[in-house]
Amino acid sequence: MNSSTATSTSEAATVSRGVLFAALAYLAWGLFPLYFKQIAQVPSLEVVMHRTLWCLLFLLATLFVLKRWAWLGELRRQPRVLLMFMASALLLSCNWVVYVWAVQSDHVLDASLGYFINPLVNVALGYAFLHERPRRLQWAAVALAGAGVLWLTLQTGRLPWVALVLAASFGIYGLLRKVAHLGALEGLTLETLLMTPFALVALGWWTWQGQSAIAGAVSSGSWSTMAWLWLAGPLTALPLLLFAAGARRIPMTTLGLLQYISPSLQFMLGVWLYHEPMQPARLIGFALIWLALALYSLESLLRSRQAASATAAAAAD
Repeated sequence: MNSSTATSTSEAATVSRGVLFAALAYLAWGLFPLYFKQIAQVPSLEVVMHRTLWCLLFLLATLFVLKRWAWLGELRRQPRVLLMFMASALLLSCNWVVYVWAVQSDHVLDASLGYFINPLVNVALGYAFLHERPRRLQWAAVALAGAGVLWLTLQTGRLPWVALVLAASFGIYGLLRKVAHLGALEGLTLETLLMTPFALVALGWWTWQGQSAIAGAVSSGSWSTMAWLWLAGPLTALPLLLFAAGARRIPMTTLGLLQYISPSLQFMLGVWLYHEPMQPARLIGFALIWLALALYSLESLLRSRQAASATAAAAAD
């Protein structure tokens, strides 16, 4: 086997692993409604506080095993980084609270809509803040998605606020992480570390006031709720780490196509398992957004193939 063949084989194996890692991350996120329905008796804000606490313990254990602590000492000389990650932590917490509330309140379809819209929100954010220049078909996709949101607003008489908050908060969170200077594991650990004092104060206050759902469950001998909440740590961290590992190994076009696994699973769970209403008029709004995503994906795929062909032609010369 010559060196070029060996390199090609190695690159193909790397891409295959990347696809697997990213697909597993999106699969886990798509099945999250199953988990949050198990703890529907716990208020969404309390769920997020527990999720923060147990996620931090899991991440610290991971850092201990990997012996990756040097970055913590460097943060003392980087107050701007701390401020940026405080902002991203608040956005992520907002996203979590709204998502958990949506699942627990039978708005799984609204949540799935938010993550269907998210890639197109990223296009608009890239244009506004990163000076990226979307191509014509990308703008057409954004316009179609806007028409879908407008249709849903007219049909229901109100903005689909759950979807818009989820799409905007995760989009801006992604924008902040894109320009951050920490890796996935370190960045998530810092965000969780910054939110942990708030989580501890809130949980302590609710327990003292007798308003904690967990305290009530433990006092009544129901440990299953506590066990489900302990799982929030690995269930939060592992998909994010899998996603980061996958994103480093595969092209953005492939990653963009894989991301539809998550909202598609949520949509199917909302319709077929939880029997949330899907009137024909509402389906039209979803269809407009799906058409926008199809147009966006097709444009990205064609552009990727053109770039690959150009690279191959340049290498041949």
